[in-house]
Amino acid sequence: MAGTLLVEWRHIGESVDATCERCAATGRTLNEVVAAIRPVLSARRIRVRVTETVLPPERIAESNTVLFNGIPIEDLLDEVRVEMTPCASCSCITGTEADCRAIVCGDETHEALPADLILKAALRVVEP
Repeated sequence: MAGTLLVEWRHIGESVDATCERCAATGRTLNEVVAAIRPVLSARRIRVRVTETVLPPERIAESNTVLFNGIPIEDLLDEVRVEMTPCASCSCITGTEADCRAIVCGDETHEALPADLILKAALRVVEP
């Protein structure tokens, strides 16, 4: 199988170092997962391309989103849903009270996307 896995990380703020705490944690974890799976997928002739989309504060509802070939993680994994939760870090960036995306899986709420869910979603996209 040959192809490309396109991974897009969306967040508010200027960069991974200038975003909210939970988005920064998601970005770091995403980079770690991509570094781990890139050699495995490369052996299968699948390229991995990661893009980072910085959102303006008015698009905060999309912040902390990871898409795989254009599909958000919550649409790839049946056990995952999105919930908006208060985020003091985003509030500092926007200057107003703000809610940010969190992922709910089972009875656990994750403010930053965990590695196992990122990996599972990535593999779901590339598996035949």
